[in-house]
This record gives sequence, C-alpha cells and structure tokens, in this order.
Amino acid sequence: MKSLLLTVLFAAVGVGAFAQKVDKAKDLLAKKKLPEAKSEIDGVLANEKNKNNSEAWYVKASVYNEISKDASLKTTVPDAKAQAFEALKTYVTLEDQNVKDSAKRYTALNIENKKPLVDIYSNYFQDASTYYNAGNYNDALTNFQNSMAVFDLMSQKGFTNQKLDTLNTLYAGIAAEKANKPDEAAVYYSNIVANKAKGEGFNEIYKWVANYYQTKGDEANAAKYLALGKEVYPNDPFWPEFELETLSGKTDRNALYNKYEELIKANPDSSRYHFNYAVELYKDAYNDDTTKRPANSQELIDKAISHLQSSIQLNGEMANAHFLLGQIYYNQGNDINTYNKTIRPKTGAKLSSAELKKKEDLRTDMNKKFDLSIPEFEKLDALLGTKTKLKAEDKNYLKNAYDNLITIYELRQNREKADLYTEKFNNVDKVH
Repeated sequence: MKSLLLTVLFAAVGVGAFAQKVDKAKDLLAKKKLPEAKSEIDGVLANEKNKNNSEAWYVKASVYNEISKDASLKTTVPDAKAQAFEALKTYVTLEDQNVKDSAKRYTALNIENKKPLVDIYSNYFQDASTYYNAGNYNDALTNFQNSMAVFDLMSQKGFTNQKLDTLNTLYAGIAAEKANKPDEAAVYYSNIVANKAKGEGFNEIYKWVANYYQTKGDEANAAKYLALGKEVYPNDPFWPEFELETLSGKTDRNALYNKYEELIKANPDSSRYHFNYAVELYKDAYNDDTTKRPANSQELIDKAISHLQSSIQLNGEMANAHFLLGQIYYNQGNDINTYNKTIRPKTGAKLSSAELKKKEDLRTDMNKKFDLSIPEFEKLDALLGTKTKLKAEDKNYLKNAYDNLITIYELRQNREKADLYTEKFNNVDKVH
C-alpha cells in the first residue's frame, strides 16, 4: 500500500513539474523573452513523456511563430515558421485523438482566434510575394505552396468556410508557369477551374488549362475543362475556336463539318465561320494530283464555293475570301486546260473533228472558270493594291492574284492586260 502511494505521489509530482515548465514557457512568451521561452518548451518536448501533450505543442507553435516574425531572432532559427506549423499540426492531431467532445477541441487555438495559423499563413504569403516581385519564381512557388498547406489545414478542420484559397492558388500557378514548370502550373490552374472560380482575367486560366491538356494529348481532360470553361464563360469566343481546332486535327472530318454547321446556324452573321469552313472543305477536296482527290471532291468544292459566297455576302472586305474563291475557279480552269493538253493526235495523224470540238468545248469551259476568277482577283487588287503597307499574308495574296491574272491573260493572248499585271506583280514589294 505504501509503495502504491509513493508511485501515485511521484506521478503527481511529475505532472506538476510538467505543468510548471509549460507555464514558465508561456510566461516567458508573454514577456517576449523568446529565446528563453524556446529553450524552456524545447526542454519539455525533449522528454518522451510529454510528446503526447497537445498543450506543449501549442506553446511550441506560438513561441516559434513569434520567433519567425522577429527580425533579430528569425535568422537564428531559419525554419521557425515551418517548425511552428508542424507543431500546430501535431497539436491538432493530438486534440483530435484525445478530446472526444468536438466542441472542446482546439481550445487554446480558439481562444487566440486561430492567431498562430493566421500568422503563419500570412507570413508565408508575404514571403512568396516578396520573392515573386524580385523575380525569384522558384522560391515564390515554394512559399505559396506552404501558405496553401496552412490554408488546407484550416479548411479541413473547419476553421474557414472557404474551400479554395483562390489568390494563393492563382499565384502559385503563375509562379510555376514563370519558373518554366507548366506541369505544376497545371495543377493549380486546374484546381481553379475545377472549382469554377471567377474573377477578372480568369477566363484566360480556363483557356490555358484546356489548351494544356489538348497539347498533352489528354482528350478526356481537355474535354472536361472545355466544358467547364463553356459553363462559366459561355460567351467567350475562344471555346468554339478551341473545339474547331481540336476537331480539325482528327481523322473524322464529319465531326468538324457538323461543328461548323452548328456554329453557322447559331451565328448566321459570322462571315468568318463561313470562310473557315470553306477552307477546311477545300483543303479536303483539292489536290494538285487529281488521282489523290477524294471521290466526293466536286461535292466538297461546290460546298466550299457556296460558303465563300456567303462569307463575301456578309463581308465584302475579306481579301482572303475573295482570293480563295478566285483561286478555286482558277484551279478549276487550270485543271480543264491541263486535261485539254492531253488530247493529242497519234503520231502521223490528225485530230478528228470530234476531238477538235471537244478541245474547243474545253477551252470554252476553261474560260468560263477564268471569267469567274477574274472579278475576285480584281476585287483583291482594289482592296489591297491601293494600300501602301501590307501584312505579309495580304502581300502574298496580292502577288498570287496578279500571277494568276498574268497567266489567264497570256493564255488569252491579251498582251496589254498581261503586261499590266506583270508590272503590278513586279512592284508589290516596292509599293507595299
């Protein structure tokens, strides 16, 4: 009985000694005697028997947090913020394990209105901002990540109602992108998109994420983030363009055609959709080598012509539409001329009357096509030929239009017209 009593007494003395040491550390902290408070609480936690005491860990977190903010002391404990946060995580874990009544958990933290956590969060963010403004994006990213880790703990434990630390996540993504770490940037940007966050300029983040996964060949995620982008920013013209670009690279051309039909129906006044659709149709239909053209080549070409005419009707100032329409007619005329040249008499013989008529009919058909192309090239001359400074693309359209007109008039033996456009062709680089 005496032995048992002594054991209980010694245990009581031990508990009392522990309480006194923790209280002493707290008193030193209150008096801003931070080195002494650190030494005291480190001594408490060096004892294995005290490592499951949440109060001791909370005091350590508070002491190290204050050291991390003290300009003269923080250099002596470079990882003070990190140690403070680790101590707080241990404190929370022990409270979860040992305090059954959830209403009584985190008492010390609640009394101070989460001050250590808020301080650590803010200080990491401030350090991240300092590094970011100095162009040190790697260290900025690390500190944004640390700040987010603090936020995540606060969110998990219900210390904040926010589910996403939007600003931190945004800048972590930007810092990662600037540090040439696109895969890390994608993690943060994707989180913003997944949470349907909105803000000034955030539509660009949605575009970045969708494009990132498309570039990676991850069609599932590209489609996922495309859908989210359309949901949050439904009026942004980027999304239909993105869909068209995605479909353009696929072997199923019908899916692309159907998308254009859908967009044209939804945007009847868009000359651009008509033009771009015509480009895709003609690209599929035409090949210089006639043997490599698809079986429905003529059907696709006719459809391309129809959409170009619609495009020009909606906007007659589109030089590219006039050029492509003129080029299609010119190529058709050139195809007829090429075929006509294959009709030749056999060695030592003459063409039959039927063959001569066929060649004449072909020349007529060729000229009809050229007659259709000439006004389009002349319109291009009127739109671009009068300007003194042209973009490289427009300059190329103009030179090709002149070149085609020279060929047409040479075939017609119209020297005056051929010379006129030859002079214009030769002067494009000088004048424009």
